[in-house]
Amino acid sequence: MALLKRADWYDIARSTNWSPTYVTEDELFPEEQSGALGLPLESWDGYDEPYKVTYREYVRTQREKDAGVYAVKAALQRANFLDTAEPGWISILKLHYGAFAILEAMASGAESRMARFGKAGGMRNMATFGSLDENRHGQIQLYFPHEHVQRSRQFDWAAKSMHTNEWAVVAARHLFDDIMSARDAVGVAVMLTFAFETGFSNLQFLGLAADAAKAGDMVFSNLASSIQTDEARHAQIGGPVVKILIENGHQDNAQRLVDIAIWRAWTLFATVTGPSMDYYTPLERRQQSFKEFMLEWVFGQFERTLVDIGLDRPWYWDIMLDDLDTRHHGMHAGIWTFHQSVWWDVPPGVSPAEREWLEDKYPGWEETWGAHFWEPIIERFVTDGPVETVLPSMIPLCNMSQVPVTGTPGWTPGKTGRPLKDYPLEHKGRTYHFGSEVDRWIFQQDPERYQDHLSIADRMVAGMIQPPTLDGLLAYFDLRQGEQGGDALKHSWVEAYRQARTEAA
Repeated sequence: MALLKRADWYDIARSTNWSPTYVTEDELFPEEQSGALGLPLESWDGYDEPYKVTYREYVRTQREKDAGVYAVKAALQRANFLDTAEPGWISILKLHYGAFAILEAMASGAESRMARFGKAGGMRNMATFGSLDENRHGQIQLYFPHEHVQRSRQFDWAAKSMHTNEWAVVAARHLFDDIMSARDAVGVAVMLTFAFETGFSNLQFLGLAADAAKAGDMVFSNLASSIQTDEARHAQIGGPVVKILIENGHQDNAQRLVDIAIWRAWTLFATVTGPSMDYYTPLERRQQSFKEFMLEWVFGQFERTLVDIGLDRPWYWDIMLDDLDTRHHGMHAGIWTFHQSVWWDVPPGVSPAEREWLEDKYPGWEETWGAHFWEPIIERFVTDGPVETVLPSMIPLCNMSQVPVTGTPGWTPGKTGRPLKDYPLEHKGRTYHFGSEVDRWIFQQDPERYQDHLSIADRMVAGMIQPPTLDGLLAYFDLRQGEQGGDALKHSWVEAYRQARTEAA
């Protein structure tokens, strides 16, 4: 019997739904799991995902992807790229694997929730593939760094990180629990696949794939590209959901979910990806600045996606634009200063040439970050010799993003950047502290969702971290000797400044 052409049967098969007889529709798709806002099955008949694939096609494509990635890894394994790789690039690998490997595996459960409780047949079909995607992403990003554990225990944090209370891990978990693990099917579709993956996954995987190729790390470049092509496909799940919500009078709900997810994703990527692109990546390997990439992929392409689908730009769009010149510079300065609190070695990224690049990409950087933060440290290191910089205690953390509250050093009204400012909120007898008015607004949208969580700073004050010292804090983070971060260049960068001052004298 001849096989039907794909076009003859696909649209019927992909949108299959059924009329339940043994249970009610509400029992089959309970609201707390589906999040369908009471819309009946008929309302979801118009769901039409732009990226269509059959199971046969999916398996063939994924087999070819895996074969290609593992073949590149095997072919280049003896080259021992990391033996000669720049320290900054090695730090990027440690940071990336520790921050994303387990989270990718967790995303498989979120996709499975859409595959079971999504009311549209096409949505369930695509989410099934998405669940397989995320399982693959978790596996491959645990497998690839494992061989490097013998080189450094910091690579073991690919498997270990999400099982600790390290501060950056707490921030990542707080975000992904909010938009992924603790949301219904519609919430996951809008917040994870539409807002986060469409808007931000390209930033992590497409940008890093390009930087990896330029750095000569073809293994990671192929890995990141392989993952990104999967993300580009299942990121399409959320768009049709947003359209259905808008068509049925729920635009406000869709807009609120998108606004929450975009800002929350921004605060994490400014903490992780911003420093990687602007400070860790070796100067000659940089393709674009973090700001340029954000302007192209988020403020450019994703903004058009929002408008085309019928949503407005988030109300805080201009605030986020201003944040591009501040947040990730502050995060990098803080992480380098408190590098013992992370599982990767932190490059300072402020050699004379790098500072010229930063000033070119961020006019005014020298007047703020250079003059008020880095120059005093450099003067001290040149005069007295480098020391391990450690913050005296746990610094204020935002009760929403869970990352340090930042501002622009030396800021005055009218200058680029923003002041170091707390945005407090009294709620049920407790004072919450936020790093921006947007973080505070997110809390106010659903206080019961967020009110019981304690930041690392809250836990320190509450006596949950004992002893309340640096050693006690690092033990709480489960950061052991050999895992704690250091200056990735072992302070060799100071020598260029010492020579310059000697010659000037």
